[in-house]
Amino acid sequence: MEGYEVVAIDNGPDGLEALRNQRFDMVLLDVMLPGIDGFTICKTVRLEGNKTPIMFLTAKNTGPERVEGLKLGADDYLSKPFHLEELLVRVSKLISRKDTRQQSLASIEVFEFGPCKVNFKTYSIIDKDGEERALSKKEIMLLKLLIQKKDEVVSREEILESIWGYDVFPSTRTIDNYILAFRKYFEPNPRQPQHFFSVRGVGYKFSP
Repeated sequence: MEGYEVVAIDNGPDGLEALRNQRFDMVLLDVMLPGIDGFTICKTVRLEGNKTPIMFLTAKNTGPERVEGLKLGADDYLSKPFHLEELLVRVSKLISRKDTRQQSLASIEVFEFGPCKVNFKTYSIIDKDGEERALSKKEIMLLKLLIQKKDEVVSREEILESIWGYDVFPSTRTIDNYILAFRKYFEPNPRQPQHFFSVRGVGYKFSP
């Protein structure tokens, strides 16, 4: 009725599989699930680099359990029984927070590091040799995401969600090829990168 598209899953293993293979704006996660409990699911996906907002919605409402859920990486914790209006407000806030993070990428127009320059408005760069190059939309989007998160490891899941959206699932090799291209454009020695790094099993990082 609120206009959300909802995927409902009634057990832990299938829930974990969905989080690994689909992308969501947020997750409502029960603690007492058959197969794998909600705390374990939350801990696992956070260790794997998945930053999807998670709200625990559970009858397990003691202080220590709430603290445990938040320590594991949940963004919110709502105890049963609850008021539907409160749930909807919290859901809206979590989704808005995620949207705000994505929208903040649009605030960058030009970024310079060393002799290099990236112009996000014209989809062009000045490379390490002072030459101007035109980039594709996907290249510019990925550059913007990595620069916005400079010195942080950005997970493959976040890159997929931010750059490719919900319908296309490129392989890890596709993202690797973009990083290799960035090294060719910007690195003095592409084989010894100083700016664009691949973190095996986790994601990618840009350091100016």
